[in-house]
Amino acid sequence: MVTGRRTASDPAAGLTSVLRYAPPYDWQAMRTWLTMRAIDGVEAVSTDGYRRTVRVDDRVGVIEVRHLPAMQAFELSCTLPGAAAAPDVRARVRQLLDLDRDPEAMHTHAGNDVFLHALARARPGLRVPGTWDTFELAVRAVLGQQVTVRAARGLGARVVQICGVVRAPGPDDDPAMSRVFPPASVIARADLSALGMPAARQATLTALAQAACDDPGLFSATGTLDQVIARLRAVKGIGEWTAHYIALRALRLPDAFPSSDIGLLRGAALETGVRPTPAALLARAERWRPFRAYAAQQLWAADPALPRSSTPGTGA
Repeated sequence: MVTGRRTASDPAAGLTSVLRYAPPYDWQAMRTWLTMRAIDGVEAVSTDGYRRTVRVDDRVGVIEVRHLPAMQAFELSCTLPGAAAAPDVRARVRQLLDLDRDPEAMHTHAGNDVFLHALARARPGLRVPGTWDTFELAVRAVLGQQVTVRAARGLGARVVQICGVVRAPGPDDDPAMSRVFPPASVIARADLSALGMPAARQATLTALAQAACDDPGLFSATGTLDQVIARLRAVKGIGEWTAHYIALRALRLPDAFPSSDIGLLRGAALETGVRPTPAALLARAERWRPFRAYAAQQLWAADPALPRSSTPGTGA
């Protein structure tokens, strides 16, 4: 159930809503995930909350969520002008924080596999972090190819510095919320040479942005998982890991599974003491269908080597 109420202050301040979830909810795990990936100037994470700059259509503002564990909810505040944006904002935040997951259903599914059940029992409120914007997540996935989470975060900050829109904060705004993540149309025509990335990955970013401009359905979740992965992989430079990562976090496909991710491989090694190959992990994951994305999040959370090393698939 989601309830909303207008603030008592100036209507330009936006809306405040209470976003409820079915417990349990592992806020600490979500907070850690967000903190490790927060882009300077765009996002900030506190002990009990998360805030970021956002754009809806041509309107720019800031959203902030604060965890209210006693209420089994998050309080959402939004400075985005215009009440018409409220339903979209609430839906995006629910997706970002994975508030609509059914923990009981996930635990029932995990109970069919001894190893996954043990992981789920250790973290009963674990959620699959989503994203505010699908294109932004796709960019982060490309930036995360072959680098650490920390390095990808730095690259994200440079993308925002080069391409992001400078936001003029209001008198009551946090001055740290100074930039807005750039849309595909801006990145498609930007000179990305200052990013300091390999030329091939720069070309992938440009190709991704142009594809997003040319095909409004690029990030659609319609069709089978294989069809979605094939559509994403048709963009030059988008491989299997990147496509599955986008499908898992941005498109919220419950069976997406980036089997070559080193964090998943390390987490899976806890079962036998031997790190599996990507092919072996993919075969092992057959028992976790049709919720492999949830299993992936459990493996990431179990990865004993955090923070992750400089290996493919760890940076996003």
